[in-house]
Amino acid sequence: MIHYELRCSAEHSFDGWFKDSANFEQQAKRGLLECPICGTAKVERALMSPSVPKKGRPMRNEIVPMPQAAPEPTPDPAPMAVQTPALPAHMRAVLQRMRAEIEEKCDYVGDDFADEARRIHHGESDARGIYGETTAEDAESLAEEGIDVTRIPWVPRADG
Repeated sequence: MIHYELRCSAEHSFDGWFKDSANFEQQAKRGLLECPICGTAKVERALMSPSVPKKGRPMRNEIVPMPQAAPEPTPDPAPMAVQTPALPAHMRAVLQRMRAEIEEKCDYVGDDFADEARRIHHGESDARGIYGETTAEDAESLAEEGIDVTRIPWVPRADG
């Protein structure tokens, strides 16, 4: 297996595992790869540092350096963390139902997620379910403060 850091045309980064580089190329050409954040099928390998094997162990990963293209404008990110190279249809359907449930029952607070989570935790705001975006550093800080947060894979809506 080969591990690639992938990047979509909107500069969202995520990981992918492939049998070999040809397998990545085939999946990309057929449009089977999709950004977990914005849903675009325009996905390419990102620059990666080589994996250095431990002493006495041969390196098994194939390293293919990729030229870095100029970044395109980035749309507002959706809360998403993990992606597999090809998300099975049944998993996508479950995640779409979960997204619909969250959007129906929780308040979207956008980039104010960390601050609003703290206000709710300290009783300064009404207790309720919220969702939005935050940095990895803010999510870690919330956890250190005893505020439970969860990253959820955010797939495109089922209705389009």
